[in-house]
Amino acid sequence: MAEISTSIALFFTCTTLITLWCLYQTHRSRKHLSAILIWMAVVGVLGYLGFYRVQNTIPPRFIFLLAPGILFAIVYFLSTKNNRIGNAQNLRWLTLLHTIRIPVEIVLYCIFIEGLIPGLMTFEGYNYDILSGISAPIIYYTVFVKKWIGTRGLLIWNLICLGLLINVLTIAVLSALTPIQQLAFDQPNIGVTYFPFVWLPAVIVPIVLYSHLVSIRILLNSRNIQTEANNGLS
Repeated sequence: MAEISTSIALFFTCTTLITLWCLYQTHRSRKHLSAILIWMAVVGVLGYLGFYRVQNTIPPRFIFLLAPGILFAIVYFLSTKNNRIGNAQNLRWLTLLHTIRIPVEIVLYCIFIEGLIPGLMTFEGYNYDILSGISAPIIYYTVFVKKWIGTRGLLIWNLICLGLLINVLTIAVLSALTPIQQLAFDQPNIGVTYFPFVWLPAVIVPIVLYSHLVSIRILLNSRNIQTEANNGLS
């Protein structure tokens, strides 16, 4: 078993909890928060027991680590009415939430140093997701404080950052020890199968994905409303 630094594990645990707190600010639903905490506990226990590290199984257990959270985020997004999420306060928190991608990338680099993920998955490789985290507070300031950038700029930023997320997800999946592995055979992606890093694909990634999808919906709706208003005045 690989040796996981206690300080990195604690740092990542705090990062996960802060992500949950940011998400909670957008909806303040204790029911949803409780459901996520239960899911975290289940995934955490399975990760601690080594369930996700078992290889040569059909289907690969990595699928059970990544797919449930992402599928739930997409289904919940598609089934949620606009008026439950579409307000300015939510959009502010949904933007600030992406700052969490900075400590996530720091953790990824640390576990790369420990030989648990490939360099491709870090900012030294082809993972540019840290740019989303760095730019998030800047975008927040220019959009919501100074109002230098409008909804179009925020929409473009969300689309670009969504693309960066999909990029690193693709790398992570193709680097994992599964039958479809195509990358990093010398140092495959096994770090996210260890506790507490199992929460990255199972919890943080779905939350970040959901935040982008919701933000894009809010911004597109606001643009449509504005277009309709302009057409009505013409």
